[in-house]
Amino acid sequence: MKKLTQLLMLSCGFAALSASADEGKIRFGLEALYPPFESKTANGALEGFDIDLGNAVCQAAKVKCEWVDTSFDSLIPGLQSRKFDAINSAMNVTEKRRQAIDFTDVIYRVPSRLIARANSNLRPAAEALAGKNIGVLQGSIQESYAAAHWAPHGVNVVPYQDQNQIYLDLTAGRLDGTLVLAPAGQSGFLSQPLGKGYAFVGDAVSDDKILGSGIAFGIRKGDEALKQQLNKAIAEVKNRDTVSILSKKYFGDIDVSVPH
Repeated sequence: MKKLTQLLMLSCGFAALSASADEGKIRFGLEALYPPFESKTANGALEGFDIDLGNAVCQAAKVKCEWVDTSFDSLIPGLQSRKFDAINSAMNVTEKRRQAIDFTDVIYRVPSRLIARANSNLRPAAEALAGKNIGVLQGSIQESYAAAHWAPHGVNVVPYQDQNQIYLDLTAGRLDGTLVLAPAGQSGFLSQPLGKGYAFVGDAVSDDKILGSGIAFGIRKGDEALKQQLNKAIAEVKNRDTVSILSKKYFGDIDVSVPH
């Protein structure tokens, strides 16, 4: 029995070693429902800013990218349960998220803005939105911001698992507005036929504690080897101005790059 136990322990040890030694790929978790950051083409292929960014980072790290699609609010639990190695899904670095996971260096920054009917006279302030229905992506920093700043003052903050469903309910009159990352709102709604008559209203919202210091890859706590590997590749990608190039490709005049 003692020998059997030793053999089992040795076998488990080799299994763990082989798993950790598999350095030829990085599995990124994402939610592919958030254009232009990440979405799927008609034939199911992934596309978007974060997809191109991830592939550039993988190329710099000399590994292969693999992608695991899941809902945004399942990304952190999925990372913790090792369904993938890192999160690459326009996730802002916040104090709350740092309690659960670690992050790489910040890669880019994007403002959050309110979308509503162009003639609605709404603005992103609690007194202007009291009694209104505002849609937010479930598990996002926009949900956290709206819950902290608007909900206590009579704003009905409505979380959704799919940003596209928010746009549909907005045009159907079930919502009065949505708080969203500006490039996603521009590309995914305002630039589409469905978004005719809608616009960004007011300035970008601000709260560094909730909205975070920028967007980075999420990694499991203690995974220092992967963190160093990704940070080295991110630095190389920044030095090539890849983030600025991708910004122009996907966001037009919105440059989301950060100093390097």
